[in-house]
Amino acid sequence: MRDLSANPAWQEQDLGLPLPDSTHACSVCLPTWDAIVGYEEGREKVVKRMRTGYPRFFKHPAVERLFAAAKSEVASEHEEVIVLPTRNSVTRAHRWVELRAETAVRITSLHGLQVLVVPTKAKADANAYWRFTGEVVSSRQATDFLDGNMRTGSKSHLISRSLSKFNGAAPEDIFIFSSGMAAVTAVLRALPGVREGKKTLQLEFPYVDSLKVQEYFGHGVVYLNDASGESFDEALQRIRQGEFAGVFTEVPSNPLLRTVDLHRVAKACEDSSTPLIIDDSTAGPLNVDSLKYADVVTGSLTKWISGEGDVMAGMAAVRADSPVADALRESLKVDSADTAPLYIGDAEVLLSNLKGYSKRMKTVNANGLALASWLANHPAVAEVWHPSLTQRENYDKVMRKGGGYGGLLSFVLKMPKKTPKVYDALRLSKGPSFGTAFTLVCPYTMLAHYHELEWAEGCGVSPNLLRVSCGLEPIETIIAAFEEALSHG
Repeated sequence: MRDLSANPAWQEQDLGLPLPDSTHACSVCLPTWDAIVGYEEGREKVVKRMRTGYPRFFKHPAVERLFAAAKSEVASEHEEVIVLPTRNSVTRAHRWVELRAETAVRITSLHGLQVLVVPTKAKADANAYWRFTGEVVSSRQATDFLDGNMRTGSKSHLISRSLSKFNGAAPEDIFIFSSGMAAVTAVLRALPGVREGKKTLQLEFPYVDSLKVQEYFGHGVVYLNDASGESFDEALQRIRQGEFAGVFTEVPSNPLLRTVDLHRVAKACEDSSTPLIIDDSTAGPLNVDSLKYADVVTGSLTKWISGEGDVMAGMAAVRADSPVADALRESLKVDSADTAPLYIGDAEVLLSNLKGYSKRMKTVNANGLALASWLANHPAVAEVWHPSLTQRENYDKVMRKGGGYGGLLSFVLKMPKKTPKVYDALRLSKGPSFGTAFTLVCPYTMLAHYHELEWAEGCGVSPNLLRVSCGLEPIETIIAAFEEALSHG
């Protein structure tokens, strides 16, 4: 296990060229390997062409205009701004940025929104708060603000009611946020042990920002990237001893699609009254029943549940009989309403998208299973990660009756040097998100861990790993695209 409490900031850039079909797209495209490297190395010919990107990493043009308007109105020449949705959020950002940047910053309001004004030297820290906490102003909210039509009110309770049909929690125990990371951040804050100064434990290689939130906004994180064998036994013993404020894991993990033995983890957590936090973004609540093991389940509603890549949101669902249920409810109720609420315009889009969730996932599950099997038998492919192939016994224990193995998978080639050529030849959409109606491919490690490739490889995540999010196309179309591209390898 690795203690990351003193680990320096890591770098990740999940950015790219915009898809042309949505004003508020959450999916972006970097079509070639050279474009990915060019962006990561700051080549002007790539960066100059970027008009938008993944929302927490790259500000939408409407959000950029909002920031520019705020800077013009409330900041001096040598100051920068970030605009945040609520007073709670900007107050927390103020404390965090001042501490990290070791400089004074200030708060002001902008006709209903909140602005953190910082010296130029603190701009990176202010942007980091925006990115990691996910407490953002969405492109729809920014557009309405700039047009003088910003709306009040909430429809999050309607989303909670819809989600309760899938995840089994009562609507009043489901809390809706502006992003998946806002939900994760809110859960971390809600843990009683964090208030006591305890570290958290991360099991399995996670989505990178989930790890960073624990590192930056908790009291440090102990990380076990392979939750098996003697190291896993040791981790369970430390859980039973009550060492951690909470245990975080994903079902399955992203991008290696691994699933820990949740029965053993949940029992250890129960023995010490340590909250277990499971993120089900990768598979979605239609496929997995994480709440039967977890005290709280987090999830990105941006992905499979929306299915359109045109809205950002997140949720946290509390298990009613959890020993920490009351403490979690109290804190999450405040954060979902007063820190990072989902803008009403985004809620309306999500409610519309939610109607097709069940039907979409049946197709996605079938496509993911078929593609994983096809790739696993291809002579050019060295390894495929998919819950149907990877720690299937553990996944099956949490899979719902009638659920499936999801549409996300990863693979590497037997000849890794040919990966750029194969990637370039793929006639599919290419970008860092997942859960869209169209198949989406990305060289995940290059995007998520470009400045720490050796570290990621040491955790079993190859720099040549390709991650695939299966869409709704006929499976024959998807396989044909891979067959053509792999022939170039």
